[in-house]
Amino acid sequence: MSDVFQFDAVARVGAGTSASKAVRREGGIPAIIYGAGKEPQQLTLSHNEVLKHLEHEAVYSHILEVVVDGKKEKAVLKGLQRHPSKPRVLHMDFQRVSAKEKLRIHVPLHFVNAENAVGVKKGAVVTHSQVDVEVTCLPKNLPEFIEIDLLALDVGESIHLSEIRLPKGVEIVALAQQGDDHDLPVVSVAAVRGGADEDAGGEEGSVEGDSEISE
Repeated sequence: MSDVFQFDAVARVGAGTSASKAVRREGGIPAIIYGAGKEPQQLTLSHNEVLKHLEHEAVYSHILEVVVDGKKEKAVLKGLQRHPSKPRVLHMDFQRVSAKEKLRIHVPLHFVNAENAVGVKKGAVVTHSQVDVEVTCLPKNLPEFIEIDLLALDVGESIHLSEIRLPKGVEIVALAQQGDDHDLPVVSVAAVRGGADEDAGGEEGSVEGDSEISE
């Protein structure tokens, strides 16, 4: 994780709906930082500066620097509330990071070799069930993203959570729960409806799946 994202903030005393609205009217974003055994603290951030940072996917899975009145704190972005119809951020939640405490955070999935996958070369298509995955790890082991290679994936095949190659020290939260029903498919290769697939025994197949998960 070579990039360093710094969020400059100012501590504020007011809390609640009216205080948050006042912050937004002045071009700011109300936020809170909490965790690591310290008291929660209300913050104000510059909306324009935050938007610049949010253009980078890595912000969501990085250890960030939150500078509160000149004092640096390590944190991760745990919550982000956006306006439903306008390009505005309404609120942000930061969780302080302790080097000795494991994080629980969503990390993006990067799919490689999709165009060269065995099934795709036969005319099938790739469908994504998840575009990120919730993991737990120490801050030093937090990956910017997790890569999944689709090269060997044939028609009708899927890659499940348990088949993802994880960096050292990283665990998938869902797999720590009991039962095989938590080992969900992440990505599949499905035959196109109405298309022919010589290896499918003459039968057509189709898959309906979620294409993405929004924050």
